[in-house]
Formats: sequence, structure tokens, C-alpha cells
Amino acid sequence: MTNKIGIAVIGCGYIGTYHARAIQSAAGAELVAAVDPDAQRRDEFGRALGLTRLLSDPAELLTDPAVDAVVVAVPNALHKPLANSFLEVGKHVLVEKPMALDTEEAQQMAKLAHANDLRLLVGHMWRFDPEAQFLRNAIVEGLLGRVIKTKGYGIHALWGPSGWFTERAKAGGGALADMGVHAIDTVRYILGDPAPQSVYARIGTYYGNYDVDDSGILMIEWEGGTTSIIESGWWQPQMSGPEAATEVYGTKGYGRIFPSELRLKIAGLNGVFTPKVPERTEHCAQFIYDGQMQHFVNCIKRGKNCNPGPDHGLAIMKIVDAAYRSAESGAVEPVV
Repeated sequence: MTNKIGIAVIGCGYIGTYHARAIQSAAGAELVAAVDPDAQRRDEFGRALGLTRLLSDPAELLTDPAVDAVVVAVPNALHKPLANSFLEVGKHVLVEKPMALDTEEAQQMAKLAHANDLRLLVGHMWRFDPEAQFLRNAIVEGLLGRVIKTKGYGIHALWGPSGWFTERAKAGGGALADMGVHAIDTVRYILGDPAPQSVYARIGTYYGNYDVDDSGILMIEWEGGTTSIIESGWWQPQMSGPEAATEVYGTKGYGRIFPSELRLKIAGLNGVFTPKVPERTEHCAQFIYDGQMQHFVNCIKRGKNCNPGPDHGLAIMKIVDAAYRSAESGAVEPVV
């Protein structure tokens, strides 16, 4: 392995471009190739990023010594087969969320990554947002006391995706798998990654003609007693917070992100405290992906596990699967 980690991007779409820019900004990394079956998308990607090695078949990268790691930014149904094919030949993988179509696939990926001592980072990128880190630190410092409940949002208002996102065979699920996972993983990170115990969910399809969900409400019980309410949706007429917005209710105060603030009582006086945060030109900002990629590169260089790694991604898949079971049974379902 050279001093720079050679990384290829598989999938030259919207998210793939974020990852490619992050590779180019990361210390110790080099964007060495990109793959996409669509020639026009490939060429546009190459021109935008100054990249000349553009391929149609990811198999060409499997034995390439210049490629130390790949980013898998393709439809969900391809996450497991592509990630595993590279893990099997000793290459590290950053796979977009959700980790896989279901828990069984995610378990196979996690097992392979651990067995081969390779880095597998699952793209729950909100963990790298300074505002999410601010709220996590407030809990670590005990400013909010014991956390009793949280509320989180993963919603598109007056908009929803099309194409493979709305096909169960390719996506595994709808708004919950697409947007809800952001809200679930963000609050799990903020709480310190507690083990999920059970889920009660009401999930349905009301706003479009497709075989996946576009509306969901989940109640997650965590080890330690905190309850999280999660809303997911596409085409909702209104949303109470942007993607990954999270509210935390503790015995000593209240905190939230997007916008970020703490409401505390200090010396008998109620106060609202707002952190200084980076200016955002867009909600899902490039700097989140930059932080995620730098972490990935550092973990590869140091031989350390990623956070979020395969076990974090697997926990979210278990919650999602339990939520879909609960929606079908009408009962609280254990997370197994």
C-alpha cells in the first residue's frame, strides 16, 4: 500500500459525487477511478472531478493494486454483492446507507469484514456533523441528566424520490429505508449507541403508486430505558424538522439539533444556549462527507475499526426489519 490510500467510487450519481469530492479533500487519499454503467453519467462525473479512469464494470477494480478501497454508492440491492466482492479480495469498503436490503445481508457483510480484518464503514454520515456531535457531548457531560425520550425526523416534505428508490426489489423498503435510517442512526449516536430492545411501528403507503412505504412512525425502546419516536416519510405535507433533526428530553433539560440549542436551568435560572456551528449553504453539507471520508482513511491507515462500522450498520438494519414486522403484526416486536 502506498502512502496515499487509492479509492474508487462505484456509482457516479448524486451521492457518489459527494464521496468523490470528499476523497479529493481527504489527507492521505487519492481518487483513482470511478465506475458507472451509464456512459453519459460517467463522462460528466469525470469532467466535474478531473478524473480520467472511468469504467463500466466494477470487476475491473478487484485485482487492481492501485485500488485500496471502494465507495459503494449504488442501489441498495447491490450493496451486499459489491461490498462482499471487494472484501473477499482484501479491499476496504465504504458502503452507502442502508447497509443492505435486510438484516441477513448485513450480517453476512459484517462477518466478512471482521473475518478479513478490513474496514467497512456504513455511510451514516450525520455522526460527522458538528451539531450532532455538540448534542452528543452535552449528554456525555451530563448537562441534560437522564434522557427519557427523543424525537427524530427523516422526512421529505412536498417531494419524494423516483426510480429504484420506489421499487422494493431494489431498495428493500421505502421512506423508512431511505430517510428513517438517518433519524434512527443519528439519535442512536447521540445517545451513545445503546442496544435497541424493541420497536412498535405504524407504516403505510398513502402518497404514491409504488410497492414501498412513504409514511412511518416508530417507537424504539433502548437498553437503559430511553424511548425514541422516529418519523419517516416522502411527500409529507409538512415536517417538524429537516433530515436527522433530533430532540432530546432529559431530567435536567432539553436539547435539539437543526436548529441546535440547549434549554437548561443553571443556578436556578432558565436559559437557552446556542452553539457556534459552521455556516451551512445546504442542510446536507459537503463537510459532513469530508469528515466521514477522513475518518475512513485514518481507520485504514491505523488499522482501527470505523465508527460507524459494520456493527453499527447492522444494528440499524435490525431496527428497520423489526419495524416492518411490527407494522405487519400490529404488535411490539423485539429487535433480534
